[in-house]
Amino acid sequence: MRDKHHILSFSEYFLATIFTGLLFLIMSAALKFAIDWFLNERIQRDLENQRLSAELAFLKSQINPHFLFNSLNSIYSLAYQRSETTPEAILKLSEIMRYMLYECNDNKVDLEKELQYLQNYIDLQKIRFAGKAYIDYKISGTVDGQQIVPLLLITFIENAFKHGVANNPLTPIRLLIDVDDAHLHLYIQNKKHNNNVDASGGIGLNNVKRRLNLLYPGKYNLEIQDEEKTYTVELSLVL
Repeated sequence: MRDKHHILSFSEYFLATIFTGLLFLIMSAALKFAIDWFLNERIQRDLENQRLSAELAFLKSQINPHFLFNSLNSIYSLAYQRSETTPEAILKLSEIMRYMLYECNDNKVDLEKELQYLQNYIDLQKIRFAGKAYIDYKISGTVDGQQIVPLLLITFIENAFKHGVANNPLTPIRLLIDVDDAHLHLYIQNKKHNNNVDASGGIGLNNVKRRLNLLYPGKYNLEIQDEEKTYTVELSLVL
């Protein structure tokens, strides 16, 4: 009986040892899987952040050569004519360049600075066109304390000046920006040139759409109406 009891005890001990070993292996495998998953997720997040940073850097580098060339030519013409608006034009261009090159390194900037950047761009366009660029630009709501991804809105304004009719005071470019709590609503509409076959904005607009998808997933709504005589953009964004 003792031998039989001894054999049973040994068998139970052997099975318990195997069970403990298997349990240890399973727990070790699960722990390794969890660690590998966590590290992989962290790597993916780091890669995504790097990709977003590269995206912003790429957009910052897309300074339109024609815009710079035309702006400098206009400033030269103003200086040659000894126009009183020359210092203002130089100041506006320098403020635009400083903002794009030095103040957009963070993922987000103060909304107030972004809107001032838009205002400087609009002012420079008015100077370039000798005061014959007409735009109805209004801001409503509370801007203080809000932040936004930099260089996100400028493409819509650039497209309006590039593809729209800006020299007719009866049909000015209409730009309305309303900030309500943490929500921003942008509305911009311009009359199209008769010979304008493509007012879609091309690469610039596609770039903005991609950045919206990456940086504001599920937090924005973009509607574009490309009609026969007008081009309208409405953007609603949770800041």
